[in-house]
Amino acid sequence: MKTIVSTEQAPKAIGPYSQAVVANGMAFLSGQIPLDPSTGQLVEGDITLQTEQVLHNLQAVLAACGSSLEKDRKSTRLNSSHLG
Repeated sequence: MKTIVSTEQAPKAIGPYSQAVVANGMAFLSGQIPLDPSTGQLVEGDITLQTEQVLHNLQAVLAACGSSLEKDRKSTRLNSSHLG
């Protein structure tokens, strides 16, 4: 059984994907960008501020899944070079 997870504390999914899916006791999260969910705007500034926003977004989605960053077992990065 799988559960689609969504929270207002992170940017809404824009497209045919979900913020997260929980299946078999594991949470699978979509990628995040440095978007402030309260304003809908990209965080401006250096990479440190943008990275902090991405982590806040991930934490919010994980919390909605009933999890946290401390329970992370694997994180991967997918970019266009992986798509062939």
